[in-house]
Amino acid sequence: MRVRDAVEEDGAVLGELADAPAEVMRNVVHDRTVRVAEVDAGASGAADAGGSDSAPDDDAAEDEESTVVGFVGFDAMPGTVRVTYLRGTREARERLLEEPVRFARKEGMTVEALVPEDEELTRDVVESAGFRRTGTGPRFEGGRTLEYQFDPAARTDAARR
Repeated sequence: MRVRDAVEEDGAVLGELADAPAEVMRNVVHDRTVRVAEVDAGASGAADAGGSDSAPDDDAAEDEESTVVGFVGFDAMPGTVRVTYLRGTREARERLLEEPVRFARKEGMTVEALVPEDEELTRDVVESAGFRRTGTGPRFEGGRTLEYQFDPAARTDAARR
């Protein structure tokens, strides 16, 4: 599985994953940090999940077709990195959640994830990663969201003990 920055051309596939119009997702790519996980079209996501995070540098890699299997959208505000989108396969979500956590750890920030109440898989992924539920978040398109928080610094300090 490779992780890369999303580009405007990813809008259609992001829209499919997020059940949103492609144009909305193209705007998200411009407004937030969006990273996508992809696998070679011929490879299964599970078989490729342990691979490198970046594509080989040779020209052959650019010619291979790949399939986007997930994405994460997040933005930074004072003291907090807020994850607003986490979609895709379980493996992709687990890997992609590492992106905002790594950024927050580096910058000394906490991470907040807003998860639609009806997205069991996303709830399970964020809880398994050590996020704790802190309340309800804003409504999106009439649906409730749950708010989760994670402090990477606290996790690092506890691991050192």
